[in-house]
Amino acid sequence: MAAIYTAVATATGDGRNGRTRSDDGILDVDLAVPKEMGGAGGASNPEQLFAAGYAACFHSALKLVAGKQKAPISDSAVVAEVGINPNGEGGFVLAVALHVELAGVDQATADALVEAAHVVCPYSNATRGNIEVTVDATVA
Repeated sequence: MAAIYTAVATATGDGRNGRTRSDDGILDVDLAVPKEMGGAGGASNPEQLFAAGYAACFHSALKLVAGKQKAPISDSAVVAEVGINPNGEGGFVLAVALHVELAGVDQATADALVEAAHVVCPYSNATRGNIEVTVDATVA
């Protein structure tokens, strides 16, 4: 099946201490190893970029699912936490926690919407079975 859209970005410099830029120039970000990992910090890092992308994508999936189910959600937001952990073999693995905040529905409906969004979201589908991803919903 042909892709609907393909994003293209190039990283230059010294990997995590470098720069990444999309082919259209809209995204153009300095990168630095975070202080927590022994770096200087002061710039973005791959985990932040992944968290931002996953949060936005999951939020879109949530809105899509809620719309199809005619669930009147409001004031919704998705917070994505992306951790990087040693894998025990000299490498690293990511772990994600998605926290969905929304209003307009009860907790049971919110939980069902989040689970349905987790099935629809391309990031969730790409990570499923590869890394730990947890999702939860809080009704305001």
